[in-house]
Amino acid sequence: MKKTMKLTLMAAFVMVAMSFGTLSAKPAKITVDGKCNMCKNKIEKAAKGVKGVKTAVWDKESKVLTIDYNEKLTDVKTIEKAVANIGYNAGEEKANTEARKKLPACCTSDAKANHHKDGGCSK
Repeated sequence: MKKTMKLTLMAAFVMVAMSFGTLSAKPAKITVDGKCNMCKNKIEKAAKGVKGVKTAVWDKESKVLTIDYNEKLTDVKTIEKAVANIGYNAGEEKANTEARKKLPACCTSDAKANHHKDGGCSK
């Protein structure tokens, strides 16, 4: 009987802890100026690298990075800075100049001719 009671209490504790974790996820949208699938991968990786970011999905067509984050661990400004540090304008943050220079030209210009059919860049 005691073992069953302990397991029930432990399961209840886990469920409560999980629900609090879900409740602390705050959604936000950030405009990011990428161009292709390579940009998408880099942008999402940079955002997910910020402690407290639960999800990050960048849409190539709308140029919007949709994130869910724990506001007790981070904020939108910090996430914008992380993306700007890899060379992309993100929200109010301007791209790091040196990082932007290292991106393929097709990722920083309006030239569509340099993009492959799959959305990736050619160098």
